[in-house]
Amino acid sequence: MPRTADHAQRRAQIIDGLVRLATRSGLHAVTMRSVAAEAGVSVRLVQYYFETKAQLLLAALRQLEEDSHARWAVRLAAQHGPQSPRERVEALLAEALPTDEASRTFHLLWTSCAMLAMTDPELAAQPFVEGPNRLETQLAELLRQAQSDGVLDRKADPGAEAARLLALSHGLGTSVLVGRRTAQAATELLGYHLDRLFAPR
Repeated sequence: MPRTADHAQRRAQIIDGLVRLATRSGLHAVTMRSVAAEAGVSVRLVQYYFETKAQLLLAALRQLEEDSHARWAVRLAAQHGPQSPRERVEALLAEALPTDEASRTFHLLWTSCAMLAMTDPELAAQPFVEGPNRLETQLAELLRQAQSDGVLDRKADPGAEAARLLALSHGLGTSVLVGRRTAQAATELLGYHLDRLFAPR
């Protein structure tokens, strides 16, 4: 391997290959060799950066999480004026729904990894649930801010409400993936629950 290799670019190239392959063919098609072929690199190079398939999957999930957070920031920036806590919560949850290709890819890959981890001890040992944990913490912080601003019932438990909203978002997202409801219907249901949560008391 050339000493001047751009390691970040190489890692991104491999991760992009995995994401394309997993989205198109499912996790059962993902091997070090198939990812190498998709990314246009050698198996040896994939193994240089990622010792195991589980490590590669975790790296892909982390990258998709970073991309998702960046898109959330773009959503907020597109809104004019300061955003209310409700708007920030809604934008964060909307990004978690599979409403476009990028968010669909993230939701599909994470859900697939969660299912595989039930029977794959190596993947189960990876801290891939840290992503949802971070999102839940962020939601709870936004809800606490809403309480401080007087737009959320002071009797509400921000931690419990954050967990409920995240579970709702994940459930709605899966229902969109399997075709049970449309992305628009899921978004409207999410808005319905937020209307109730932020309703004047």
